[in-house]
Amino acid sequence: MTKHILFLAVAAFAIGCSPKYYSPNTQNVPLLSQKGELNLTAAGNSNQVEFQGAYAITNSFAVQANGGLFNPKDQDNGDGGSGKFIEIGAGYYNPISEKIIFELYGLAGSGSVENDLRSRATSNPTTTGKISADIFRFGIQPNIGFKSKYFTAALSSRIVNLRYSNIDGSLIYDGADQENYLRDNNSNFLIEPALTIRGGVDLIKVQFQIGHSFNLSNSSFRQDNTYATIGLNFRLAK
Repeated sequence: MTKHILFLAVAAFAIGCSPKYYSPNTQNVPLLSQKGELNLTAAGNSNQVEFQGAYAITNSFAVQANGGLFNPKDQDNGDGGSGKFIEIGAGYYNPISEKIIFELYGLAGSGSVENDLRSRATSNPTTTGKISADIFRFGIQPNIGFKSKYFTAALSSRIVNLRYSNIDGSLIYDGADQENYLRDNNSNFLIEPALTIRGGVDLIKVQFQIGHSFNLSNSSFRQDNTYATIGLNFRLAK
């Protein structure tokens, strides 16, 4: 089911035979250091593609916007899923020294997730095997990193609340009604640390990011936990 999205979110998708309701997206870690600096990133993996941007409006205030699509390949039995998101943020950055930068952003966004496990409808003929929901996520993300002309390394941690609404569908998994499962777990508190490494020339670098999502509300929640993405990062400054 296609959902209209307003700001950011996260997306989730189904892989294998298990429904998944959340997958963490790549964190935007621009490490801005001066007014007028623009940072752009295109990243992803075999399951997702994402685009990110950040701009330093003043010598300490910056904004960012992120978006992406999650569309992993369907299984041989037809099971699959998808998700999409858009995110906006604003915050503070401070070059502690010439090469060490601290940032703190407030983030908010929304998106949608759909699971289509048609194989489950065979054993539960009164169901469709589908479930979808809208997602809203908000929180903060501190970053600290080393930035030079040819190499960048940063640690970040996204601390957010994840909420579900407009839950709709008819899916039975492990004997449980997944619509009721998602309603019972419609609010989750997440901490998501990540490591970002970039290497290249001053204006363009290859980026690699690995991260993990800790669900402190429900450690067994049906979500993806660890992710890794690769992409290109562009830096433009006056």
